[in-house]
Amino acid sequence: MSDKTLLTFGGDGQFGRALAKTVAPAGWRVVSLARAAADITDADQVIRAIAAHEPAVVVNAAAYTAVDKAENDSKAAFLINEYGAGIVARAASEAQAIPIHLSTDYVFDGQASRPWREDDPVAPLGVYGASKAAGEDAVRDVARRHVILRTSWLFGVDGNNFVKTMLRLGAERPALKIVADQVGRPTSAHDLADAILAIAAKLGAGVSTAKAYGTFHFANAGAVSWHDFAREIFAQGAKRGGPSPTLTAIPTSDYPTPAKRPAYSVLDCDKLAGLYGIEPRPWQAALGDVLERLLPKA
Repeated sequence: MSDKTLLTFGGDGQFGRALAKTVAPAGWRVVSLARAAADITDADQVIRAIAAHEPAVVVNAAAYTAVDKAENDSKAAFLINEYGAGIVARAASEAQAIPIHLSTDYVFDGQASRPWREDDPVAPLGVYGASKAAGEDAVRDVARRHVILRTSWLFGVDGNNFVKTMLRLGAERPALKIVADQVGRPTSAHDLADAILAIAAKLGAGVSTAKAYGTFHFANAGAVSWHDFAREIFAQGAKRGGPSPTLTAIPTSDYPTPAKRPAYSVLDCDKLAGLYGIEPRPWQAALGDVLERLLPKA
């Protein structure tokens, strides 16, 4: 088995594409598989892919992420987020590889008054969060050595995300109404990729302590509402020729959606910093790097 290969399922998603573009640690290679190459709900495909590449670390970035659609499509959400997660973790573990599973802040109910820690009880509000919580349990059940990494409010250059949506809507409309009573920590897909590679490098180097495994949180530093996140997107974007619509703060009740969102989903990332030395940078700095690539220079 190679000790320098990281294999990713879900390579055609927002995070998977960011990971494929990230410079790997010296001596490592990243193999990224799109769903067409390996469907995580097909055990035979997953087993064959792992056997072909002999990875030391397997990252499951494949997920059903359509939060609102999931409310009426629970079978598909659980098939991918629970059943598929278990398949990947079991196959990785049986091949002596360490599974890293990506999860979400939506496993929490949003009723906290301080950042959520890894050992806080989960209480998802909708099907998406419930399917991801079930996926975490599936990973724990089949892989003694594993890393579950929860993240939040993911954005980047690729895929669909809040930053790209704001830039598009801001160019189409002179004014936007943005929810101001949901608070979280935005996360750059590119920074998350760096964190995953740093974790993989340490695991691949033979980390033996039990504390290296388990559930962790990673998100860029700083809590913000969707409204203030949008305000910063347009403030930084305007300096690069981006749109500058007028923003109005509204409550969640004025923007009803099929799935209920957690009001406060700020993740506490101290555990990852303490054990792996990974200190997330402020989300504003990460946003600037993404806007640098999304917008033409003024």
